[in-house]
Amino acid sequence: MGKNIRNGVVAIGDTEMHYVVFGTGERKLVMLPGLSDGLATVKGKAWLLAGPYKKYMKDHTIYMFSRKERMPEGYSIRDMADDQVSVMKELGIEKTDLCGVSQGGMIAQCIAIFHPEIVDRLILAVTTPRANETASSVVSAWIGMAKRGDHKTLMVDTAEKTYSDPYLEKNRKLFPLIARFTKPSDYDRFLRNAEAILEFDMHEELGKITAPTLIIAGSNDKTVGNDAAGELKDGIADSELFVYEGLGHGVFDEAKDFYDRILAFCDREERRESA
Repeated sequence: MGKNIRNGVVAIGDTEMHYVVFGTGERKLVMLPGLSDGLATVKGKAWLLAGPYKKYMKDHTIYMFSRKERMPEGYSIRDMADDQVSVMKELGIEKTDLCGVSQGGMIAQCIAIFHPEIVDRLILAVTTPRANETASSVVSAWIGMAKRGDHKTLMVDTAEKTYSDPYLEKNRKLFPLIARFTKPSDYDRFLRNAEAILEFDMHEELGKITAPTLIIAGSNDKTVGNDAAGELKDGIADSELFVYEGLGHGVFDEAKDFYDRILAFCDREERRESA
């Protein structure tokens, strides 16, 4: 496949964690995806996922990690963070920029709070410091759909809660078709991920985050609500907040400059003052 775009896997306990890598540059960036990772990991998908990162691969090495394959009952966001750091260190990632999207942002918060030594710069995209009313309601409904095996409804509702109205108007007919090809053999992994969100609360710990932090949100987020980004901004000293007006939880798909914004924040001249 070549050294610029490659798949990888690391053993962790009695299971394994899959990841993909883009580029060979000196600067490291770790990307942690959202709850969709509970339905399908990045296993074998390096070429499929490389598109948004190709123009950064000369100067950066970008890792995207899935959560580990098998998760015990009661597996928490904090547990996910601890396991993530263990795997990163095994791969020689001792210091990195870190971007978490949605549930990945919850894991990223825990890493920045409990493992600050590994985080250079922190980007928290469309995420929340706790399971607020909106997030709890949405995720609880998805858990119910998964337990009933109603994959079509789960996929359609996920899309409705993620994307802006103009995007939905253009693509709404595709979601039931996509659902036909994305149903997992079982929902155990999805349920472990989703149930962990309902127990998540780092609101009182945000003050422990010392890494320079960029918060990215949409102005109409139907998944984590519109107050979550402000809570993060208020809780993390000197953090920056950028809001995409008119977009929602799916800014990572809809905003054309989403990845440019992340990498520009990582590449500021004042980065790595201790390097």
